[in-house]
Amino acid sequence: MRTVRQEANIARERLVQGIALAVLLLMGLYCVAGPSGLLAWGENQHLLEQRRAKLAELQAERARLKNRVALLDQSRMDPDLAGELVRSHLNVARPDEMVMQLP
Repeated sequence: MRTVRQEANIARERLVQGIALAVLLLMGLYCVAGPSGLLAWGENQHLLEQRRAKLAELQAERARLKNRVALLDQSRMDPDLAGELVRSHLNVARPDEMVMQLP
């Protein structure tokens, strides 16, 4: 025959075990569905691939701009690029050139 004290101890143990089980289940759920869990892993990989592609695109653009800046160096300026810039920014043309505007 159980006493009231034993029944209270059993109830307390079951409560503690239930709380521990709930905490473990929540931790497991967080590991699977949390912001850095298994479900977010695929999304993070997809974002990483997108950002790597964008980085490669930006590096190519940077290299193009770096080359253009090197061509504009005053000590060794490229005459073709200088002429192109003058014509495009100042809207000038030489007398022997014909300007055709396209629609």
